[in-house]
Amino acid sequence: MADKITTHWKGGLTFESDNPSGKTVMMDTDIVGQNRRYGLSPKALMLSSLAGCSAIDVISTLDKMKVEVDDFKIEVSGELTDAHPRYYHSVVVDYHFYGTDLNEKKCERAVNLSIEKYCGVMEMFRRFAKIETNIYYHIDIKI
Repeated sequence: MADKITTHWKGGLTFESDNPSGKTVMMDTDIVGQNRRYGLSPKALMLSSLAGCSAIDVISTLDKMKVEVDDFKIEVSGELTDAHPRYYHSVVVDYHFYGTDLNEKKCERAVNLSIEKYCGVMEMFRRFAKIETNIYYHIDIKI
């Protein structure tokens, strides 16, 4: 069965979109002369989807490996084309692991499994963007 969403206009350039999970997200865009924003930009939301997809893969893989990290985050930046329709032609995905006793080899394996095998959003991005990935380890030293 195919996923289906509904996006409903809320006035101006603001829209509410549902998800098969039943959750919703507000989306809008910058409007010249207007400082108020109600939601996320659709294009930036794509970057969030990429990070979320890969993060779920990485953490679930580390859980299966019985690897503990104190904290984890992914930062994604994207460069848009100059001409319309503007899309991300280049994306950088930075994985950040935090802890006192990080197993770097297993963290790297979890990231690579997400990048190469599991993350469907990463695969979609590969169809239109050059993707660079980096892994950073932030090790807290106990004294």
